[in-house]
Amino acid sequence: MTGRRRAAALFAALVLAAVPEAAAGATGHARWRLDARALPLEYLQGLTHGPGGARYFAGVFSGLYRTDRALRERARNAAALPPAVTALGFDHIGDLTFDRSRGGRLILPLECYVPGAPNGGNTCGRGAFGVADPRTLAFRYLVPLDPADIAKAMWAEVGPGGRLVWTSSGRDLLAYRTREIRPGRTAPLRPVRRLRGAVPPSGVTGATVEGRRLLLAGQLSAERLQVWSVDLRIGARRLELEVTGIAAESEGLDLVGGRLSWMLSPFTPGGRPPTFGPGHSELLTFSRRISRCSRPKAIRLPAAWKPSLSSTRREARLPGSTIAVTASRPRPSNAAPTQAPAASVPRPRPHHACASV
Repeated sequence: MTGRRRAAALFAALVLAAVPEAAAGATGHARWRLDARALPLEYLQGLTHGPGGARYFAGVFSGLYRTDRALRERARNAAALPPAVTALGFDHIGDLTFDRSRGGRLILPLECYVPGAPNGGNTCGRGAFGVADPRTLAFRYLVPLDPADIAKAMWAEVGPGGRLVWTSSGRDLLAYRTREIRPGRTAPLRPVRRLRGAVPPSGVTGATVEGRRLLLAGQLSAERLQVWSVDLRIGARRLELEVTGIAAESEGLDLVGGRLSWMLSPFTPGGRPPTFGPGHSELLTFSRRISRCSRPKAIRLPAAWKPSLSSTRREARLPGSTIAVTASRPRPSNAAPTQAPAASVPRPRPHHACASV
């Protein structure tokens, strides 16, 4: 246990956070506080939440698990995909989402995945949305997705207002009408929105919603994990959180009561020894402490500009568009790391004192 605490303290010192506005309007800088908790390895691919404090997990390949808000397990279905579904090749549940419509249901992103197989392990070249009962975790039905638009469904997230379910294909974000995910539908589902080029450079392993933005977890390299947010109205994206110097694999993402939960697996790229140890998943929970500082101003950057993956917050839209940049001062490379457990953003050079809230 002492070793895990040391690892968590090291991890907290290595967090670089960009500056989200949601918790403090457009005037706040955030300090992130981190809690780390080991979970069963079965809780691996994704997580979401429902009414009454229920938390849901998927893993390792096709299991579903429900806990209470204290993460005490209340139900499990270790083989949630029935033979009729696996016969179609679907054997893998990604980062799932909870939908309040139709009395409440779990929407499961499905793919055909065999590690080491050709085509990146994708053995069928198509995706689907499965639906499961949030109380019993029993599988209800499946709706296929048109392979002309998407070759596999690795994650799903119900968007703001509940009318659309978001996922990704290549570099694009796709949205499907929630009401069209229904029993008896056999025609492949087509997306009704496509945000071209909106997927961050770190890809997407899991997602959650904050306001009108979609938060996307991903992995840029073996020891560089990131959370980006995307404005679902226009496709603008910005780096919210970056983690460097640890060995873990990014998985699902969830936001509950202002606390951001990020699932990491011990199956590290390149086979490095996992920072948090083998044999279990790690749930990292970030909460924000806000400082009120100056409002960012809009400037125009060259069309070829790419967002910096540093602690300086930048918001990147499509080439040539106006972006917002907070005037901030990156920490010198020889500066001491932030003291755990709070990992802080480098403070801007304000015209007035910043007040913590």
